[in-house]
Amino acid sequence: MEAKTKDLWVFVETTPDGGYKNVGIELLTPGRMMANKQGGKLVAVVIGGDTKKAVEAAAAHDADQVIVVEGPEYKDYSTDAYEIALVHLIEKYGPTTILIGATNNGRDLGPRVSCNLKTGLTADCTQLDIDEESGNVAWTRPAFGGNLMATILCPNSRPQMGTVRPSVFKKSEPVAPHAEIVNEDFHVAADQIRTQILEVLKDMEGEGVDLEGAEIIVSGGRGVGGPEGFGIIKEAADALHGVVGASRAAVDSGWISHAHQVGQTGKTVAPKIYIACGISGAIQHAAGIGGADCVIAINKDPDAPIFNIADYGVVGDLFQVLPVLIEEIKKARA
Repeated sequence: MEAKTKDLWVFVETTPDGGYKNVGIELLTPGRMMANKQGGKLVAVVIGGDTKKAVEAAAAHDADQVIVVEGPEYKDYSTDAYEIALVHLIEKYGPTTILIGATNNGRDLGPRVSCNLKTGLTADCTQLDIDEESGNVAWTRPAFGGNLMATILCPNSRPQMGTVRPSVFKKSEPVAPHAEIVNEDFHVAADQIRTQILEVLKDMEGEGVDLEGAEIIVSGGRGVGGPEGFGIIKEAADALHGVVGASRAAVDSGWISHAHQVGQTGKTVAPKIYIACGISGAIQHAAGIGGADCVIAINKDPDAPIFNIADYGVVGDLFQVLPVLIEEIKKARA
């Protein structure tokens, strides 16, 4: 299809309890920059059973317009209902670019919508910009196992679509809301929705692991030596009121669950403090911690790549360094 406007859309994902996923609000930050370069409006699109909080958040983070689709059929995410609704909106308004958070639902929805519209989609992006020569979106994502970063353009089809990892961008400061709220009365018939959620089962092993929202993360890698090595990692995280993270090597070795994995094939994080213990710092892991305000590395190998991206580095045995750190933290809080 052809774009009818130069507008950039950000899909703000809602949750069944009336909340929203932070990544949708985060994407309004690069969305504003890109919309200005494209010469169009920054539009937030909210679909859900209870959209009030998501609409308010989008309006408070500089959206020019918020398009809202609300109904009981959208309370729980379903591929059919959300695809039908979003395609309807895109065909009606004709945006030139659409950003979707690379959540579990976003990774399902984006490809379905792009296929329906016969346009391209760049998945799992970590950088966004507008190419000055062509005016197309420059989508950047890890490629070839994370060994290089590829920048992809979609010159021929519209809309340009991409999914973007959570925590890659930070939410902008709230502003006085100025958004036009457009309520679309659009419903999907029950017989068009081929799946139903009968029960939600939580992953008990990974329950409570909020890496994306954590302000402090203490991560262990191959250097912890085995599952028992994560005992000191957890102790340090608890002392700092933080969360335990892990490298892919530790997860692949079965030492800790995938829910803790940070990196290209895990979670992209943006904590205030990230402590990497026994982690070499391969590009796959580095891609996941680029948003951290401060990176502290502890590693016995002085040539480990992690020291190239760390703000502070300690060359030493993590099993000797962490106990000292924990003791000092406890003294400071006594």
